[in-house]
Amino acid sequence: MSELPVINDIVQASQSLGLGASPAELHGGLTGWLAGGGADLQAWPAKVLADDNMQTPEAGSALDRLRQATVAQLEDPDFAFELVLADAAEPLQARTDALFEWCRAFLGGFGLASGKRPALSEEGEEALQDLARLAQASSDQFDSADEDEDALAEIEEFVRVAALLLHGDCVMGSRHRQSLN
Repeated sequence: MSELPVINDIVQASQSLGLGASPAELHGGLTGWLAGGGADLQAWPAKVLADDNMQTPEAGSALDRLRQATVAQLEDPDFAFELVLADAAEPLQARTDALFEWCRAFLGGFGLASGKRPALSEEGEEALQDLARLAQASSDQFDSADEDEDALAEIEEFVRVAALLLHGDCVMGSRHRQSLN
């Protein structure tokens, strides 16, 4: 299975292209774009960040490997999809903020790719609404560090599964319907 590039490599590649987005925002937007049925393109930042003047990442660069690994993980039958957020050594608030940034970017990429009314299952609709609520959340709402670590882990797992569910509805479901016809 494809490995995601390390966060520092994503940061450096992003800066070299002049992108003003964090690794969490880039991965959230890319995942949303792909989950919403967006094409797997080497020039994905231009689509995801809605700026046609953006440079295309070089083949083999960290951003290109991020795309390739994300595509492979979303398609993995064992659901091995991982989120790119913040380094695990970062403080809880930074990791929480990265998760909420990921959700905001996911919604943007998903909307760009899927359009206004994607055909979603009831679970997919619910997952999308929950992601929208998370996108509006703030790390200021946490109190106790131990409980918050557990809560963050649970929310991360929910977001991971929600992304897979939406990808299943928009991409895998339509492929399945096409193969039945």
